[in-house]
Amino acid sequence: MSNTSDSTALVVVEPEVVPQLQRRTTFFDAVLTEVGHALQVISRSAQASRPNPAGRPSAQSETELSPEEQRHAAGLMRVNHVGEVCAQALYRGQAMLVNDPELKKLLHQAASEEVDHLVWCDERLSELNSRPSVLNPLWYAASLGLGVMASKAGKPYNLGFMAETERQVEHHLDQHLTSLPNQDERSRKIVEKMRDDEISHRTTAEQHGATRLPAPIRLAMKGMSKIMTTSAYKI
Repeated sequence: MSNTSDSTALVVVEPEVVPQLQRRTTFFDAVLTEVGHALQVISRSAQASRPNPAGRPSAQSETELSPEEQRHAAGLMRVNHVGEVCAQALYRGQAMLVNDPELKKLLHQAASEEVDHLVWCDERLSELNSRPSVLNPLWYAASLGLGVMASKAGKPYNLGFMAETERQVEHHLDQHLTSLPNQDERSRKIVEKMRDDEISHRTTAEQHGATRLPAPIRLAMKGMSKIMTTSAYKI
């Protein structure tokens, strides 16, 4: 008599692994992204990621300004708005082609905060019954193009552009805090927060190895800034 043992083999069927296809981002994709961002800025539909430092306007918070003071405050806030249009366009232009992930992150972070600034300035302009500069499309395109050209200068010089840009913006904001009407507290709160952010951007760029730009480039940036601020105050 023989013992027969039946054994059942357990067959494990491994699930078929389907390769995940990932689409690589191309330069054309980056251009489309920037076009969309530019349209948001120019159309005044960009959104701030942080609340307005001046808070919500109210009858108690809004001090009466004379017509001349209102025009002057609007002119200064229009200049500040143009400055933020240029700064974030410059940084986004640089970020398009830089290969260093850390540098790209720094540029995008700074550009995002500059968008907050321009939205706050735009809101204050509306409160002052005014509007941004009609030349914003020109300044945006010029700054974006400058950023793209600067992107190939290397990390130290890209950070140098950030540091020099913020240094010049700080100077303008300090002047505006002196020039704004004393009773215009809402504009002052916005400008003060902008200045704090610009100082942070500059020190961050310097801490990450910014190289001081050659004198001719710094002078050219100041000259362009002078033309921009003079025209933006009026139109």
